[in-house]
Amino acid sequence: MKPQFCGTVTALPPDKSISHRAALIGAISTGETRIENFSAGEDNQSTLSALAQLGVQIQQEVSQTRSVVIRSNGLFDLKPSQTPIQCNNSGSTMRMLAGILAAQPFRSTLIGDDSLMKRPMKRIATPLAQMGAQLALSASDTAPIHIHGKKPLSPIAYQTPVASAQVKSCVIFAALHADGTSEISEAIQTRNHTETMLGLINPSSPEKPDKIKVRGLQPIDAKSFFVPSDPSASCFLIALALLSKSPELILKNVCLNPTRTGFLTILAQAGVAIQTDSVRTIGGETIGDLVCANASLQEPLRISDKALVANAIDELPMLAVLSSLATNKFELHRAEELRAKESDRISALVLNLQALGFICETFHDGFVVKGRKTVSNKKIHIQTFNDHRIAMSFGIASYFCDAELALDNPDCAAVSFPNFFSLIEGLKQL
Repeated sequence: MKPQFCGTVTALPPDKSISHRAALIGAISTGETRIENFSAGEDNQSTLSALAQLGVQIQQEVSQTRSVVIRSNGLFDLKPSQTPIQCNNSGSTMRMLAGILAAQPFRSTLIGDDSLMKRPMKRIATPLAQMGAQLALSASDTAPIHIHGKKPLSPIAYQTPVASAQVKSCVIFAALHADGTSEISEAIQTRNHTETMLGLINPSSPEKPDKIKVRGLQPIDAKSFFVPSDPSASCFLIALALLSKSPELILKNVCLNPTRTGFLTILAQAGVAIQTDSVRTIGGETIGDLVCANASLQEPLRISDKALVANAIDELPMLAVLSSLATNKFELHRAEELRAKESDRISALVLNLQALGFICETFHDGFVVKGRKTVSNKKIHIQTFNDHRIAMSFGIASYFCDAELALDNPDCAAVSFPNFFSLIEGLKQL
């Protein structure tokens, strides 16, 4: 008999994306920035550590609501690091921080772990070079990123070539240090936290901005930020509830920014309605509770809309595993950006789904699950590729397979969700 998972979760991880941006904005603001409910995930700690290497004053307060206080004297208050700046596994840290360092009047080098050192960086080097910074990458256009900053940068009119909030934010951070007004646009909208937190969104059309206009060299006054719960983390628990047909699972204080809830739209298109409750706005971000009660996935997920793919890019691994387990079918197209994440997530998903007996066909921009054959193995080894989202997706699957799933590195979940496995065990009802 498969277990059910139910209850009320009040301690989902704080949002990764907002935590990164709050810290980076604090580092270039004038005064004291206080961030309530800052993420304890390893990626966000990498951002704080990188900023500390650059002389930023940071104080972390251990309390029921984890707080971070950052003190800075403004846009050009960073100091040169005597050693390469270590970003570990965090692409957000490397790419967005590069936008700030491009304007600092000194040389910097950004490095990371083996996974991060393989991820594409030309996508940020190109616009930063157009703004006047000098950058050098490896022969394969990856890190290390060597930056010789220019103070101030030149303004830019730029449309991001890939649907990437990290690239967009990198250029926005650089534009804050430019002598003039920059215009940044994207063909497909990605998460808009940076624009929201900096007050760059047109209030009359917050969901469809034509262009993000950034006036450079304007002082940024320090302020307080509150970080809501991570919607990407909530996706794993919603999948858990759907697979176990939970009588009720409530996830509190989740960020419901419309650029982050594409996975809910995808589920709704397949007939799964997740209710929202106690919806309100804090600091420009929509926050509310998600309620999943007596629901299950009956229809396979078929995802090909490019805007939805961009919106739900971090949730696609869990959606793929959910649909495969629930219906023996899944279809994904136009998601080539999954190959440039912490791992090649298309290859990682297909490899592990095939180990579970699923019949897959792979494309350059996605894959299809066509059915399932019986697997006699009592123990199946899952390769996480040290990718937290692969580890958590198959961690969920482990509760709904006849065989035992052995993850080669479950600990990598701590990159974004430090208490992932213990929280799930606490919700289990036999």
